[in-house]
Amino acid sequence: MTQDNVNKGLSLASIFPTKTRMRLIGVWLIVILFMVFGGAITGDSLSPLVATSIFGVLLLTIIVAAFGVVKEADELAHKLGEPFGTLILTLSIVSIEVILISAVMLGPGENPTIGKDSIFSVMMIIMNLVIGLCILLGGRKYGEQEYNAQGTMSYIAMIIMLGGIALLLPNFIQGAGGGMFSNTQAIVLAIFIIVLYAVFLYFQMTGYRHLYVQPKEGSMEIPFKDRAIANNVTTHSEHNATDGKKEIWIRSIILIGMILPIVLLSHNMAVVVDYGIKAANLPTLLGGVLIAIIVFTPESMTAVKAALNNEFQRAINLCHGAFVSTVGLTVPSVLIIGLITGKTVLFGMNSTETILFVITLLLSLMTFLGKRTTPIMGIMHLVLFAVFTLLIFNP
Repeated sequence: MTQDNVNKGLSLASIFPTKTRMRLIGVWLIVILFMVFGGAITGDSLSPLVATSIFGVLLLTIIVAAFGVVKEADELAHKLGEPFGTLILTLSIVSIEVILISAVMLGPGENPTIGKDSIFSVMMIIMNLVIGLCILLGGRKYGEQEYNAQGTMSYIAMIIMLGGIALLLPNFIQGAGGGMFSNTQAIVLAIFIIVLYAVFLYFQMTGYRHLYVQPKEGSMEIPFKDRAIANNVTTHSEHNATDGKKEIWIRSIILIGMILPIVLLSHNMAVVVDYGIKAANLPTLLGGVLIAIIVFTPESMTAVKAALNNEFQRAINLCHGAFVSTVGLTVPSVLIIGLITGKTVLFGMNSTETILFVITLLLSLMTFLGKRTTPIMGIMHLVLFAVFTLLIFNP
């Protein structure tokens, strides 16, 4: 097929199909409705029936928009190649989480632990439920699946570092105490986390890209002499992607068009969630769990699909990359919002959460110390997630 034929085949209808148009129109109609009548709908006269109805509409709208984000980001992922594609998807999803957490923090109620609750919930969902499903389902279909051990260990090292600083350290700092950082500590630690995360992304996108690419079947590592070749091949594919520059631009605009409704509806969602948790006298951790489920369900489905396609490194990039991005972006955002608004921010975990955090880290290390997946490890991750779920309602 000639390049002219390729360009002729690239039409707006193929990039922006009817289904995508209807999703975008439907989502924005809901946004306009709440922008015009939002104050009256979510005002002081909320009743359980009205709150439930509003929650259902908002939840459906945000999930539809989130799936739209994942679809467009996934298309961009295939255009740009790894690890850029997965990075776009992960950052798009995590940005939604940061928006929702910020909306809850800036809402009418006091939610000092919403940042910690969301990060911890993301960890348990992504690193136990989703990883467990990927290992188990991928193992049932292909047996042992290969992945790049060096890249995976770098993710886990970042999770230990960032998670430890954000979730474990606050309980042991002398000063403000009670899971809090002092203002000076909050500013400095936010800078440290941002810089560390930025450096990690820089290495991931430049000279160490080969560590985050699926190894060839039957080979555990990319030999040192072939690393430059591997990076050049990826770069070459990127240059080929410039032929579809029009498609990349259009999909990027659609991606933004799907994220913006979530931003605009996040405040209304925060009001309803806060009302529901208080009215039903539910555990406050459920707020963080709900945000994690809403945000990461589409990406979790993408990760499981990657494992079923025997692209286990992509599943790891999605899951571990999502949690690294969650901590790297959420912690500084929450700390900065707390400093600006004077809101109380608590990051320290309680004793139960600390034990689950440590077990998850140790289990993840044991799972990925080798170079192939083992299905029994997937079952262990799923059991640990079941324990987490049990302890939400029976602490």
